[in-house]
Amino acid sequence: MNIALIGFGKLSYNLVKLINSPNINFMTSTQDRSKNTIDLINQSNVEVYSSFDQAVESADIIISANSPSQAVETARRYGNTDSIYLDLNNISPKTSNEINSLANNFVDGAIIGKIDSDNPTLYLSGVDADKLLFLDEFLNVKIISDKIGDASALKLLRSTYTKSLSVLLIESYNLAKGLDLEDEFFDVLSVTEGDDFKQKSLSRISNTLKSSKRKSEELEEILDYFDGDDLDMVKTALDKLKQF
Repeated sequence: MNIALIGFGKLSYNLVKLINSPNINFMTSTQDRSKNTIDLINQSNVEVYSSFDQAVESADIIISANSPSQAVETARRYGNTDSIYLDLNNISPKTSNEINSLANNFVDGAIIGKIDSDNPTLYLSGVDADKLLFLDEFLNVKIISDKIGDASALKLLRSTYTKSLSVLLIESYNLAKGLDLEDEFFDVLSVTEGDDFKQKSLSRISNTLKSSKRKSEELEEILDYFDGDDLDMVKTALDKLKQF
């Protein structure tokens, strides 16, 4: 089985490690990719093509994992095939339905949990979702429904909480550092949040700062989809993310 990866960031890199089978061949391209992305590709056991058009030609499954802002254009360019087209970007149900009008055999997907852990969960929705159940051998797979947009909605609901919380955590941590109380800050929060809170928090802070642009795009998807709802915290989080 051939799986083409459009985009090769942390998500794709770890999927290749998780879905480790002699019967599965991953394919991608270094076309218009950054040096960091090319380095990730070179560290992985994937077949590299000079263009994504070549990579998708013989693909049984195409996985789009680049960024919310590129999701529709990626589907427009590579989704009109007989392959299963799986989108794993943090996009809204509105965007998922637009992709569904462009891509054949579309499956709406969401990775929940740290992708670099041993057991992230892949949530799927769409009439063709059951064709990806074989991936349950490598990571937890849960089919929500046959309705395009359900997996995307779940991602958005989670992001309204996690990304807003990450911004609040950064603000609180910066205040603690200004008072030279960062260790004590984590100590007092660990009483209620658990012994591994400091480690998880520092990881979350680092990840948020490194990927603030992509996370901003995800919050913009939320605000666009839930237009008119009371999302003051999300709006504030977006404003802060754009300052990082």
